[in-house]
Amino acid sequence: MTFNKVTGEEILIWRKQQLLKGGRSVDLDWLLDISGGLSWTKLQELRIDPSRLFILDKSLDCLTSIWFRHLRDQAPLQYLVGRCPWRDFELEVNHHVLIPRQETEVLIDLAIAQFQDQPLKTWADLGTGSGALAIALARAFPMSEGRAVDFSQDALILAKRNLNYLVPQSKVSLHLGSWWKPLRGWWGQFDLVLANPPYIPSSVLETLDPIVREHEPHLALNGGTDGLNACREIVHGAVKGLASGGWLILEHHHDQSESVLDLMTQSGLEEPHFEKDLNGVRRFALCRNP
Repeated sequence: MTFNKVTGEEILIWRKQQLLKGGRSVDLDWLLDISGGLSWTKLQELRIDPSRLFILDKSLDCLTSIWFRHLRDQAPLQYLVGRCPWRDFELEVNHHVLIPRQETEVLIDLAIAQFQDQPLKTWADLGTGSGALAIALARAFPMSEGRAVDFSQDALILAKRNLNYLVPQSKVSLHLGSWWKPLRGWWGQFDLVLANPPYIPSSVLETLDPIVREHEPHLALNGGTDGLNACREIVHGAVKGLASGGWLILEHHHDQSESVLDLMTQSGLEEPHFEKDLNGVRRFALCRNP
């Protein structure tokens, strides 16, 4: 790895050259961190002492190539690098799954809050994608039994790799199919169900940033005409799927809070209420089975 040994000054010059080509500095610094192994702290250190030597995980030429593809194809860096930090672990990601967002971490915080004073025995993650929620639940509740569902076989293959690597001793099984259907044999047993379903209205998809619209799977984005197709299925199935007193926690679009809470009430679920995301937007809906 000696050929990856560079001075702070060389990195700063390289960084300036790349930003002149386009893109955001926050994204370039993310690439330096995740792919190059140069953390934000080290980036500050090299500014203080540009003569100091640093050893990068990848050469500057390699990082230049990744940055070029990001700009040319408007491709997410997470896909180009194949990794995405989330909560306190790092996931493998590819174009078959949605890139986990920081705001979705709140779903796990809400789940932990609901089960601080009671044991969580059985849970489900509907639409697991990369397995982010399932892994976080398995780490937070290591004695629990989990079931992760996805409609995409390719997503489940990736989720399995992430589960095996990050929580190899977990009691999590994977199921192929649509929402509640693969779990029919366990209906009525779940103390908790989490879901971050596709919720973007079809007409809004074309207005998304090309990095999202052209690269992330529409199966994980498109929620139908009003964005609520998947939410309806999940909420309507919760009365049969959840155990008595079991919790359902959903992520939804920024303007769907009232609609999702109404769906919960109409389905006979109790205590429907909202929680806000990191920006203070009503982004999550919670309720429990009678």
